[in-house]
Formats: sequence, C-alpha cells, structure tokens
Amino acid sequence: MLTVSMVLVSFVVSLLFVQFLKLQWKRRRLPPGPTPYPFVGNLLQLKFQIHHELLKKMAKIHGNVFTLWVLNTPVVVLQGFQAVKEGLTVHAEDVAGRPLTKTFHILTHGNGVMFSNGHLWKQQRRFGLATMRKMGVWKKDQEYRLQDEACHLVEYLKKTNGKPLDPTMPVVHAVSNVICSLIFGHRFSKDDGNFHRLIESMDTITAFGNSVCFFIHEMFPWLACRLLTQCKQTLTSINFVNALLAKELESHKEKRKSDENKDFIDYYLDEIDKTKGDADSTYDEENLIQTVFDLFLAGTETTSTTLLWALLYMVVYPDIQEKVQKELDAVLGCSHLICYEDRKRLPYTNAVIHEIQRYSNIILIALPRQSMKDTELLGFPVPKNTIILSNIDSVLSDPGKWETPDQFNPGHFLDKDGNFVNREAFLPFSIGHRVCMGELLARMELFIIFSTLLQAFRFTLPEGVKEVSTKLVFGSTMKPSPYQLCAIPR
Repeated sequence: MLTVSMVLVSFVVSLLFVQFLKLQWKRRRLPPGPTPYPFVGNLLQLKFQIHHELLKKMAKIHGNVFTLWVLNTPVVVLQGFQAVKEGLTVHAEDVAGRPLTKTFHILTHGNGVMFSNGHLWKQQRRFGLATMRKMGVWKKDQEYRLQDEACHLVEYLKKTNGKPLDPTMPVVHAVSNVICSLIFGHRFSKDDGNFHRLIESMDTITAFGNSVCFFIHEMFPWLACRLLTQCKQTLTSINFVNALLAKELESHKEKRKSDENKDFIDYYLDEIDKTKGDADSTYDEENLIQTVFDLFLAGTETTSTTLLWALLYMVVYPDIQEKVQKELDAVLGCSHLICYEDRKRLPYTNAVIHEIQRYSNIILIALPRQSMKDTELLGFPVPKNTIILSNIDSVLSDPGKWETPDQFNPGHFLDKDGNFVNREAFLPFSIGHRVCMGELLARMELFIIFSTLLQAFRFTLPEGVKEVSTKLVFGSTMKPSPYQLCAIPR
C-alpha cells in the first residue's frame, strides 16, 4: 500500500514539474511577469479575481506590460496611459479580437457584436453604428427620447416629497428604458414584472463576469453549472433574457413597420430580408437576438452605475453640487429643457460629469482583447491568440496625466479661465477598434439626465445621516455601496 502511495505521489510531483517546465518554456515568448504555478497559473496570487490594485503592484515589479497566467492561458496586461494607448492603437487591427472563453461561449456562442470576431464582428458593428445613426442617436430624435425619460425620472422623484430613498431602481429604470425605446420601439412601465426581471437578470449576468465563480467555471464548467448557485442563477438569467428577446422578435415579425418609426429590431429584420442568399451575410435571427442582448447589457449597466455615482458625489460634495446648480440657473434658467448642445455653454457642469466618470471609473479593466496574429506590443512579442487586458483604472488615475488623481477634482477638465478642456487620458470608453459602440449615446444620457436632475432637485443626505460610504462594490462594474438620499425640489 505504501509503495502504491509513493508511486502516486511521485507521479503527481512529476506531472507538476513537467507542467512547470512547460510554463517556463512558453513564458520565453511573452512579456515578463510573476511566476505561474502549474494548472492554476497566477490565480492564487490574484485570489481568483482580476483586481486593479493587484495589477498596480505587479506593474511596479514587472513593468507596464507584463504577463499573467489564468490557468494555462497567458494574459498580457497593459498598465498606464502610454501602454494602453500604444498597445491598442499602434497595431489596432492586430489586437481587435475577442477571446471566446467557455463562459463567453455560453453567453454569446460567438454571435452578436460584443464577443464576436472577424467578418461577423465587423459586419454586425458596422450595421449597429449605421442603424443608430438612422435612428437619430446623433440627432434631435434621440434627445427627445432622453428628455422624455429624464422627465419621467423627475416626476417619480417629486412624488417622494423629499423623503429618503435608494435611487438605484428609478435610475436603472430610466436608463434601461432609453435602450428599450431604441431597440424595441417602446418603453416599459416601472410596474412591469418582466421589465423588473430583465433588469435583475442583467445585473446577475454582469456580477458573474469578474467573480470567483467565473474562474471556477472556466476550470470545471460541467461541475460549476451543477453545483454553484451563482452559475445556475447566471444561466437562468441568460435563458430568461433570450426568451424575452425572442418574444419581442416574434412580435416585431407580426407587426412589421414600414414608416419612419422603426426601431433597431425593425431595421435588422429588413437587413435579413435584403441579404437573403448573400453568402457573405451574417444577418440572421440568432445574431439579431445576441446583438440586442449585447446592446442592452452594455448600455444599461454602465450608464446607470455612473449616474448612481454622480448622485452620491453630489451628496458628498455639496459645494460642487451648488456650483453646478448656479451655472445651470445662470445660463439656462429653471425651466429650460436641457439639450446635449447645452454642454458647450456649461463648462463647469460638463467638467463635473467628466470627473464623475474619471473618478468613479466603473470599468476598472476593459473587456479582454485577443491578438489576431503574431504581433508586438511596446517592443514585446505577443503570439497570435494571446488575451490582452487593459487596466483602464491605471489610465484614469495615471499620476503622469492627472494633477490630483486620487481626488474628486472637476478642475482636471477646466483651464485657468474656466473653459472646458478634453484630456487625452480620459478613456472610460476604451480606445482602438473595439472602442465602445454606444459612446455618444452614453455621453448624451449622462449629460441630459444629470443636468435635468440637478436643475430640478437639491440632493442631500437623510436627516441624521452625517456621512455615506464612497467605497466601491467590486465586480465587473464598480458600483457604489447601497445608499439613500433625499431629492428636495428646487
């Protein structure tokens, strides 16, 4: 028996040693980084999460371009403005891929626009951008949708009569309805059960993205899906969203619109009809549902989370809130319907919104890229199919680019005369070929909704509450800890 045990131990040790040697051999062709362990790579050092603070510490040791190993897969990390900018733009086409991990495959099956690649991705992205233009995302048409949703939010808050409330659900409802109007052609009532479940499902899916369960699922997908509650909840949420979108699709097919009031699904169905028989076409119902899924996921979570940080900061920094309101009153008055063009006359308000995005930094690590061929990043060789992570936190807090990176300071976006200035290191939407498709829509939403709320209300802490936490809740997006405020009509 002892002999058998010794043989087993020797076998395991030999296996680990061989795996260790393989990793060392593979590391020669990649940027430097911490020593990986057999089978788990650097996951133990990372505590099974890609955390921005750990990446910052590793960059101090290994440089601004370094390699981590997730299981047996190398991941090249770009740290700081210069590394991220050059890494994603000098050979932009070479690093425009997306890795299709086990989890991402379950989520998208390689369809849609967020995690697709090659010709399919290019065609879906090009169609998405062109369709949003047709639907007026860059024009007054979209402003009317945003103004309407902002007004609904104002009316809801007025009904609270200045009593304490958690702003999460009303803000998420408003932002979600902007996307619903664009995609489905209609908004949902805040009392709609399916709408509530849709929002909850998206929240569950997003939370899974940078969790411990995500990495366990990558290692043992079959076991994770059967034993881990979070995995089961995520799969249930994906199935619910897909079923809801399939139902919307069937409804649109029955009631095809031929007038100017088409929504995204209508335009996509037209494109399917136009390209039937075209061997190069990737337009079909599977890609339609996944593209809509992607747009909803990306367009709801990020903007609503930013607005929740915005309201929190206005409560934490009442002097900044007061300056914004003084500028709004002096330039626009109290009844002006706010337009995106107004940002040019409101430099301080515009600067505050940009600083909210910089300081809250809700996407610490951008969605992973993948090298499409053997390439080079800042002098380091990067083989084909290598995953690339950009630490956006290290860009938005780069001490070489921001005067007071660890402080909330709207002055980062103002010159000495109080005029608004763009900053090259302001990259919350990433950079390169995979830059966020909905960037302009998000910018419009943030400006119109934030300014409308500050025009209508003074936001304060509830009576007796002297301070509120500004610590983030770590996840795929960095949310504020739950809080309450009072919306006092002005």
